[in-house]
Amino acid sequence: MHSTLEDVRLDSMQVKILPALQDNYMYLIVDSKTREAAVVDPVDPELVIKTVQEENVKLNKVLTTHHHWDHAGGNEKLVKLWTGELQVYGGDDRIGAMNHKVRQDDTFTIGNLNVRCLSTPCHTSGHICYHVTASNSHDPGAVFTGDTLFQGGCGRFFEGTPEEMYDALCAKLSALPDDTKVFCGHEYTLQNMSFARHVEPDNKCIQNRIEWAKLRRASKDPTVPSTIGEEKSWNPFMRVHETTVQQHAGGQTNPVITMEMLRKEKDNFKA
Repeated sequence: MHSTLEDVRLDSMQVKILPALQDNYMYLIVDSKTREAAVVDPVDPELVIKTVQEENVKLNKVLTTHHHWDHAGGNEKLVKLWTGELQVYGGDDRIGAMNHKVRQDDTFTIGNLNVRCLSTPCHTSGHICYHVTASNSHDPGAVFTGDTLFQGGCGRFFEGTPEEMYDALCAKLSALPDDTKVFCGHEYTLQNMSFARHVEPDNKCIQNRIEWAKLRRASKDPTVPSTIGEEKSWNPFMRVHETTVQQHAGGQTNPVITMEMLRKEKDNFKA
């Protein structure tokens, strides 16, 4: 197991961070009041079921961010192993066991928690991020970003364009409250932050986060979550309007072209 299991408690919800495979994260979202639960990208169904039983919660939803096997590959097995009915959400017909297809601004609930779907195509054409908030609270909640937004980085543009990733990161996700917790799909923080430091070597936020992340990883603790506000302070792909980032991209003034140049450079970057 690449990281320890960790519990993050927000105002009206609990998020259990469940490591899977080499560096993936699954997440169990629990409504603190009703104990209803949903799981994000359950690629390791056995660990999901074990955790659900230990926590004594009512699992009835699966939130799939995208169709890649390391995120959606456990859906069918989980549905087979699970005794109750599971509503499997996703935005792509390639997702196994999906029975609730969602689009931009579709909403549903996990107990008393509200979920809003954000369509973020680029890494895959059907990628969905899920913003979860409590209906009776001012807490900004949490967003589960799969392979669109990582801590300090973003996913490769496998099925989309720089314009789409710009819209995902700098329009849709940037519009969430700054205190929104960001739970991403992989433990890539140190690799991403190394590139971020290469882009902005004088950025103190990046330097501080690298030192913090090194300590966390030394004890196998996860580096997630970050927040939307923090990502705006250190993630080069969310900082494509900043002069320092544009200068690194050859003096660009167009943020979309800056995004494209950064991604091409990152694809070949060796820390």
